[in-house]
Amino acid sequence: MNTRFLFLIAGFASVVTLQAQPRRAEITGGGGDRGKCTIEVVVDGAAEVEVRGDTAVLRNLQGQTPQWRRFVCNSPMPPNPAEFRFAGVDGRGRQELVRPPQNGGPAVVRIEDPDNGSEGYTFDLFWRIGAFAPPSAPPPPPIERDRDRDPRDRDPRDRDPRDQPRGRDEDAYHRDRDDWYRGEWRARLFEHVRDDLDHAARASFPFGEDRYRIARTRQQLDELQSQMAGGRFDRRELDDVIAALARVVRDNRLSGRDRDILNDDLNRLREVRDHR
Repeated sequence: MNTRFLFLIAGFASVVTLQAQPRRAEITGGGGDRGKCTIEVVVDGAAEVEVRGDTAVLRNLQGQTPQWRRFVCNSPMPPNPAEFRFAGVDGRGRQELVRPPQNGGPAVVRIEDPDNGSEGYTFDLFWRIGAFAPPSAPPPPPIERDRDRDPRDRDPRDRDPRDQPRGRDEDAYHRDRDDWYRGEWRARLFEHVRDDLDHAARASFPFGEDRYRIARTRQQLDELQSQMAGGRFDRRELDDVIAALARVVRDNRLSGRDRDILNDDLNRLREVRDHR
């Protein structure tokens, strides 16, 4: 065979190896009937992550070669999982699910990092174990809000939660919360953060990204607390909680007072992490 042709084949194979990086998941177990994978990669340009079972492939689409940081699952992802969800956790650019796992195909997540320099991206995949996915239900119709009208003249179902009067109950809640932190607050910090998230959720729309970000932060917090109750502390899990709560503080539509208390919780979680 022509020597030059052999060199071309070898070069092509090395390029393919660089462009597609397979990785096997670290299986931790303990998820009950709920499956979850957390994936963290470094991207400078654009990349795709394909996940099938307990294996994932990181492909470079544009820019510098992406790198793996973490691939952790509590169980392998089934071929057609029920209640499958994708959640972007961290990263300055865009990450989205471009193909759900159906008919034995992989879940595909695309990441686009338009800024200069590399950036770490983290996302989660969730599903229910031991069931097959039912047909997808259509999303609820969007709630149309007329912000040019006086908030008091709108239909109560269409009002921005920040316009709702909360009165004495609101003041009592904040007074009680101030009392929580007068003593040794670290022992019950997770409980207090959960209460503050629930308080903010009651003032948010029942559908949409605001409520989803709060629910996801609460789930991350529950998982961390469950681990610590079993005598295990994973700093990365705490980092995930902090990142999720930071997204709520930054992106959710909150009253100034609710944003302040969640920001206070965020600072206390960081303090716990830094002194752990």
